[in-house]
Amino acid sequence: MRVRPAIPADADAVAAIWHTGWHDGHDGNVPEELTAVRTKDTFWTRAAERTSETTVATVDQVVAGFVIVSGDEVEQVYVSSNHRGSGIAGLLLTEGERQVAQAGHPAAWLAVATGNSRARRFYERSGWTDDGPFDYQAAVDGGTIPVPCHRYVKTFAVQNIQT
Repeated sequence: MRVRPAIPADADAVAAIWHTGWHDGHDGNVPEELTAVRTKDTFWTRAAERTSETTVATVDQVVAGFVIVSGDEVEQVYVSSNHRGSGIAGLLLTEGERQVAQAGHPAAWLAVATGNSRARRFYERSGWTDDGPFDYQAAVDGGTIPVPCHRYVKTFAVQNIQT
């Protein structure tokens, strides 16, 4: 396994993983209005637009998963279905945490659809704390759609470095 910044040539692989993973975790757990607008094409557009914020994990030089970090938010973490259970998700989550901390944020946060119990268990096992329900404003063309989610947070230890 290798973790590296995404390049434009990774966009197709990222989009395919994102499309499948998003529907696995969100169908039935988000408003139907959002599911209707998250078409296959939207994932390819979004993956290409977000390359600079994306880090990929590769196995034998094939993209097996990715994480997108935006400010202090670990916004997206997805692993291809044939690599689930391999430890890649944990590796990507740790990388996302590292990026947030390296940017100087004292904590990271992420949103998980309320009904996505598999993801919620994964984050809790990874040391994240459920900070409670809220409506995540999912961006769509022309506005946002509120999505019932839980906000998970992870605070980083402050290191005192004496010079």
